[in-house]
Amino acid sequence: MRLAPLSLLALSVLLAACGEEPASVANLDFQKDLQTQLIKAKPGSVIEIPAGTYQLDRSLSLKVSGVTIRGAGMDETILSFKGQKSGAEGLLVDASDFTIEDIAFEDTKGDSLKVVGGKNIIIRRVRTEWTNGPASENGAYGIYPVQTENTLIDGVVAIGASDAGIYVGQSRNVVVRNSRAERNVAGIEIENTIGADVYDNVATGNTGGVLVFNMPNLPQAGRVTRVFRNRIEGNNHPNFGHKGTPVASVPAGSGVVINSNDEVEVFDNDIGEHKTANVIISSYFSTGYTDLSTAENFDPYPEGIHIHGNRFGPAGDSPDHLELKALKISQFGLNGRLPDILWDGYVNLDILVDGKLPADRAICINNGSAAMINVDAPNNYQNISTEMADYRCSLPPLPAVKLASAEAGQGA
Repeated sequence: MRLAPLSLLALSVLLAACGEEPASVANLDFQKDLQTQLIKAKPGSVIEIPAGTYQLDRSLSLKVSGVTIRGAGMDETILSFKGQKSGAEGLLVDASDFTIEDIAFEDTKGDSLKVVGGKNIIIRRVRTEWTNGPASENGAYGIYPVQTENTLIDGVVAIGASDAGIYVGQSRNVVVRNSRAERNVAGIEIENTIGADVYDNVATGNTGGVLVFNMPNLPQAGRVTRVFRNRIEGNNHPNFGHKGTPVASVPAGSGVVINSNDEVEVFDNDIGEHKTANVIISSYFSTGYTDLSTAENFDPYPEGIHIHGNRFGPAGDSPDHLELKALKISQFGLNGRLPDILWDGYVNLDILVDGKLPADRAICINNGSAAMINVDAPNNYQNISTEMADYRCSLPPLPAVKLASAEAGQGA
C-alpha cells in the first residue's frame, strides 16, 4: 500500500513558498504532519517528502515495520535540526524492513539517523552533516544502525560527526558501499559486528579513515570483516572526539585502524597520505583503558588479521601522540617515516606456540614491500622491531556477506 503525503504537509509547504504563512508556522505544521504520518504508517507505507529545506526542533521516530521514507535527493530534501530543542536524534527507528533514501539530515543535536534492533534495513543515498564543520559539540554519529541484521548502507554521505560518520555496531550481516565519509573523527566504523563488507567507499579528511573495533561489555564480539576496494586517503584531521571515549584515542593521520577485532581482511585498497600510519593494528589496551575486571570474556587482542594487495601511498612522516613522534625520530630520524603498518605489540601470551601465534590467529602481512613496525607498547617501547619474517604469511579469504534482500547485491 502506497500512502501519499497528507494534504496538510503539501499545503503548508506551498503557503510558505508563496509567502502567505510565516515560515515558522509552516515548519511547525510540516513537523507535526510528518510525525503523524510516521505514527499512523502501516507495513507497506511510502512516506514521500518533496524537495525543500524543512526546519525541525525535535526528534522524529518510527516504530512500524515495512515503511519506506523517500525524499527527492540528498541535496534536495533537507531536514534541518539547527536549534533542536528536544530529542537525542534526528530520526530514531525501532523497526524492521525499513528503507530510507534520497534525504539529508543536518545539524542534529545528537545522532542523525539511528536504527535500533531491526532486520532488513536499507539506508540509501542519505546525507548526514553538521554544517558548522568538525566540532566536539556535534552529534556523535551520522548513519547509526545498531543491533541490526541484514543491513545495507549504500551511496550515503556523512560529514562532521564527533565520533563516527558511518557507524555499524553490534550487528550481523552488513554491507557499507559506494559511500563517502569526510571530516568525522572516524569516517567508517564497524564495531562488535559479525560479518561486514566495507567496499567501494571514500574516506578522506577524517581523523581515522576506517575503524574495525571490538569494545568490552557489549552483547557480542565482532569478527569477520572485509575492507576492500576503498579509497582511504588524507585522514589527518585533529581528533575532536569527546575525551574519555575510545575514538578519542585514535591518532590523527590513521588510515585503517583494527582494534581488538578478529578475522579482519584488508585488501585491494588505495591507502595513503596519512601522517601516522596507513594501517594500525592495536589492542584495547592502546585506547588508554586497562581495566577489564568487568569484562571477563572479552578478548582485547587482534588476531587473524590479513593485510594484502593494497596500494600504499606516503605515510608516517609526522605521527600523532608524543610516544609515536619520539619513536619515529629515534628509529628513522627527523626526516624519516614510520612504516606503512604499525602494530602496538600486545599479544595473548597464553596462546603462543614456540613464541608465535597459531597459524589461524596470526597477523599476516602479504603486501609487497610494505613493512610493519612492532612498537612493543606492552614494554614501554623498549623492544621495537621491524623484523617481518614471522608475519610474511597468508590466511584463507574471508567469505562475502550475503544479505537477505535480493536488491542489495553482493560484493567481490
